[in-house]
Amino acid sequence: MTATQIHETISEETVREISESLGEPEWLLETRLDALDALEDLDMPDVIRTPGRDWTNLHALDFEGLVDPLNAAEDKDQVGPDEVDVLPFAEAVDEREDLLREQFGSVIDPQENYLTALSTALFSTGTVVYVPSSVDAEDVTIRTTQNSRSLFNYTLVVTEESSSVTILERQDTGESVEGDQYYSGIVEVAAGENSHVQYGSLQDLDEETYNYALKRGEAADYATLNWVDGNLGSRLTKSSVETNLDGEGSETKTVGAFFGHDDQHFDIAARVWHNTAHTTADLVTRGVLDDDARSVYEGVQDVGREAWDTNSYQRENTLMLSDESEADASPKLIINNHDTEASHSATVGQIDVEDLFYMTSRGVDPESARNMLVEGFFVPVLEEIEVEELRDDLETRVRERLR
Repeated sequence: MTATQIHETISEETVREISESLGEPEWLLETRLDALDALEDLDMPDVIRTPGRDWTNLHALDFEGLVDPLNAAEDKDQVGPDEVDVLPFAEAVDEREDLLREQFGSVIDPQENYLTALSTALFSTGTVVYVPSSVDAEDVTIRTTQNSRSLFNYTLVVTEESSSVTILERQDTGESVEGDQYYSGIVEVAAGENSHVQYGSLQDLDEETYNYALKRGEAADYATLNWVDGNLGSRLTKSSVETNLDGEGSETKTVGAFFGHDDQHFDIAARVWHNTAHTTADLVTRGVLDDDARSVYEGVQDVGREAWDTNSYQRENTLMLSDESEADASPKLIINNHDTEASHSATVGQIDVEDLFYMTSRGVDPESARNMLVEGFFVPVLEEIEVEELRDDLETRVRERLR
């Protein structure tokens, strides 16, 4: 392979140095180098476009200029019960190479787009969670604090037959980091037959950070894969949570929440593919915008030809607290099988003037009334979050932002 030079911080030498530091086998190094080699020919992730406008302009960002892969630094907690493997990536390379070789890149193509390839070539930290057959595991915690200009994080979750796991992931930024930063998080989940996965994530990065997150899972027969995706931090977030319902009787629920202020920009997507019979999906997202914040939401329910007896539901609501905030929503139904019960909806609006008047006329000051209405707006989403710790964290951060 010829040496590839995209940017002074992104080279074959850099990739080899990262791979060697993690003790990786040759096949994984080659996967990285292939991703590096593909960068020049790959496009940015898809964004919603209307004539003359990209709703999120990723091409305006100098991603390469934000990248400093050899100086990546972080604090990381990776904790789980004894019967489950919760391994830092370098340990997984030694202890679970066969699993890695089978599963790495099997759910998300490393060369799917420019940013997945960039992450595959340059990731230096990660976690592998392996849940053996019939094991019920709770309280797997992954916390990543970014302490460098850029950080590329990779997570792989594999559950065997009739197992279950609850994973709580958090991302934030250390106090030592200043200026523009970039955080990339790729998550692959392979949910085995009749297994149950709950994956909750709370992104609270510094507001000078550009964030790309892609979480995708595949659910086997009668598996359940539920996601919670909370976004509060970053300057710009491009986040997509996606599920392939490949197994008969498989199910998924995606619960999304975001709260933007100042000039934050959230591009949030929830997607599900019904690929076989008797599958069920429920996509629920609520967001609040204040100041000059902006949100873009895309929800996709894709029902395939073989997806008999499908149930698929989607609803998204955005509340705007200022006249300067801006929200767009694009819910989509793609149905190729008539034996389907499906619905989708999206609303964008401001606080109800009558509700506000009712509360202030009864002695509640305007700011407190507004805050109470915002907290009430999030309640339907919070009630959908089964992981109590994540629900409490999100509720606390919403209250802190309102204050």
